[in-house]
Amino acid sequence: MPIRAIFWDVGGVLLTNAWDHTQRAQALEHFGLDEQEFHDRHEMLVSSFERGKISLDEYLHRTIFYRPRSFTTDAFRDYIYSLSQPLPGVLDFAQSLTDSRKYFMGTINNESRELNLYRIEKFGMRKVFSVFVSSCFVGMRKPEPDIYSLALNITQFAAEDCCFVDDRPLNLESAAHLGMRTVAMHGLEQLKRDLEKLGASPAS
Repeated sequence: MPIRAIFWDVGGVLLTNAWDHTQRAQALEHFGLDEQEFHDRHEMLVSSFERGKISLDEYLHRTIFYRPRSFTTDAFRDYIYSLSQPLPGVLDFAQSLTDSRKYFMGTINNESRELNLYRIEKFGMRKVFSVFVSSCFVGMRKPEPDIYSLALNITQFAAEDCCFVDDRPLNLESAAHLGMRTVAMHGLEQLKRDLEKLGASPAS
């Protein structure tokens, strides 16, 4: 059965992660912050943050700026944004799949609202994807089954007609459990090969 829709994770597949452990560690080191003190607060807030229940400013107020700092909220926020970078060639490849007009293209990803909107705009992702099933918009997070079911329901594709691309095994397992075909992201050339094995290619 041919692939009709491809759903993509964003961080770790199309772009660097928005605010994962690597980005958090970079920011903490850059601003000279205590990792354990931050981590304890972050863990209590991350679910609400990625589900869109609290804003980026509220998150920063409760994890960083609950006491005076030698730097501003704007400086910290700008540094977070600067950590987002495209992974070489992947967005261009995704664009070629969109341009082929053979596949519906969407994302299923966990990100906070402000970071997600920044990344969509900064990297021109509206040209590539027709729908963004982001945790901050739908109040669900991977690997919860409901976020995959929602993507299928709102796009009206059967699970077996879809492929999901992610870099984390548990997220892929949840999609596969619903009947979606999956590709684990390890690199661009491997991604192209694995999608082609499923019959998904920009070639006519």
